[in-house]
Amino acid sequence: MTTENLFDLSGKVALVTGGAQGMGRMIAEGLVRAGAHVYITSRKPDLCMATARELSAFGRCTALPADLVTPEACTALAGQFRSHERALHILVNNAGKTWGAPLASFPDKAWAGVMAVNVQTPFTLVRDLLPELKNAARPADPARVINIGSLAGSAVEPLSAYSYAASKAAVHHLSRVLAADLAGFHITVNAVVPGYFPTQMTSHIRADESAAQALEARVPLRRLGAADDIAGTCIFLASRAAAYITGAEIPVDGGMSGCR
Repeated sequence: MTTENLFDLSGKVALVTGGAQGMGRMIAEGLVRAGAHVYITSRKPDLCMATARELSAFGRCTALPADLVTPEACTALAGQFRSHERALHILVNNAGKTWGAPLASFPDKAWAGVMAVNVQTPFTLVRDLLPELKNAARPADPARVINIGSLAGSAVEPLSAYSYAASKAAVHHLSRVLAADLAGFHITVNAVVPGYFPTQMTSHIRADESAAQALEARVPLRRLGAADDIAGTCIFLASRAAAYITGAEIPVDGGMSGCR
């Protein structure tokens, strides 16, 4: 046994959905810096291309613009990826959508799109990229699927984001089901469960100083998450160090779930 290069991802190929901004960009940059060739998606082609160029300063990053709102779009992305690579070592399902409104006025239209992007898209990508994941899988070094869940899917948070919370709870359980189904193919599936990070989804809270301070006071470690926190967890799950972990939910929330 050796711990040399335990977290090195050199030679690995990764796909990070929603990797052009926010938490997805944090993850993508971490994987690039760890040595992986990272493909990123975004529904905004210009942003996707610009981010890929910026991340290429640290390694290899390729833009695959895609708006993953339908199964057909996911299948098209899988085909696009297949035109570049025959093996996929790391799939990070990060692309997400949310909707917030009071219960009494929460609209019916806030459900279909959120559930499609947050739940069906990860499933469809795993299904359609299964040949590439199998091509990368080895008994001692499985292919990895990392699904990005949320604290809102495992604990009751004051967000009034009903479809989002339900969708993330679904992602957590979907990850366990897929982990059981894919273990025999040497493909691991784990869920990362972030708390509050400085992303677009928390911009409205961070814009209000008192609300931001109140939020940080609720976190046992008294701060929001940082890029290293989420990137480090995903690098771990993608690395040799996590080859024997599957079906797990890993909270990255400053203690908000574990310390309650």
